[in-house]
Amino acid sequence: MITAAQIMTSPAVTIAPEASVEAIVRVLSDRHISALPVCKPDGTLVGLVSEGDILRPFRESARLRRDWWLSMVAEGEALSQQFLDYLRQDTRTAAELMVRHVVTADEHATLPQLAELMSRHGVKRIPILRGSSVVGIVSRSDMIAALARTPALLV
Repeated sequence: MITAAQIMTSPAVTIAPEASVEAIVRVLSDRHISALPVCKPDGTLVGLVSEGDILRPFRESARLRRDWWLSMVAEGEALSQQFLDYLRQDTRTAAELMVRHVVTADEHATLPQLAELMSRHGVKRIPILRGSSVVGIVSRSDMIAALARTPALLV
């Protein structure tokens, strides 16, 4: 049986609770990932911050600001300088933005168990813990890649 330890991205890219929005956005963009476990210096998980958490204020006023928003985002993956300048002015931290109740699993969780957790809780990724410390993360794409490598699991 395939376990989290076999498919997780390890070490997980993490961020400190005091990290700024600008720092979070840079890490997400540079690493081409959509979320970061928020950890104390000893690796203890305290939350998870995602693209959705950063963009939440924009969703709440999206209808009123649609034209402004579209002008801020450059085509492709690059972000416009004006949008990056706006983010630099955002004084929130990872601790203020993060989700505190994070669905987690240990290294021995199986692929079906991870799929069930994701489905039941509506999450896209699961930090993998050893004790209270993050040792990796399993995303939906990690699970799909594992299924692609082991087609017999699909039957």
